[in-house]
Amino acid sequence: MDYNLRILQREGYLRRSAEVSRGIELLGDYQTTNTRRDIVSVPVFGAIAAGQPLSVPPSDTWHTEEIDRIDLPSFLTEGKDEVFAVRVKGESMIDALVADGDLVLMETIDSPQEGDMVAAWLSDREEVTLKHFHMSNGMVTLHPANANMEPITVPAEKVTVHGKVVGVVRTI
Repeated sequence: MDYNLRILQREGYLRRSAEVSRGIELLGDYQTTNTRRDIVSVPVFGAIAAGQPLSVPPSDTWHTEEIDRIDLPSFLTEGKDEVFAVRVKGESMIDALVADGDLVLMETIDSPQEGDMVAAWLSDREEVTLKHFHMSNGMVTLHPANANMEPITVPAEKVTVHGKVVGVVRTI
């Protein structure tokens, strides 16, 4: 990989900084040509629990305050307009390849499909959690993707889904 990076640096496409871990900066015409991928700016709205639900201030929507923005290649948002990101806290979705510290990209939705990985607001607890959505007989079961954790089952009227996962940005 170092060989390829040296070639890109020699050709003027990037600058590498030896003093900074992963210190790579894109340069020159690469940033402005039509050959590069389209970039979208996605708002980051804080954290979501992937473990025990995370308490958040009382609100109809838990993701109202943008704390940051992240520029991403547009293919990660699958062309969807209402995409936002939240930082994962916990290990309940580890078997779905979502780890503590990752950013999950979410599409705003109201009606999830069976098995969707969703941001679920638990109104009676004023908590939000990231789990797989299942509904049966007026009850919602939020399943973790970690065999060491138990699902959460609540009446459907106590759950509001604010988004479903459309992508994951891994942090190392």
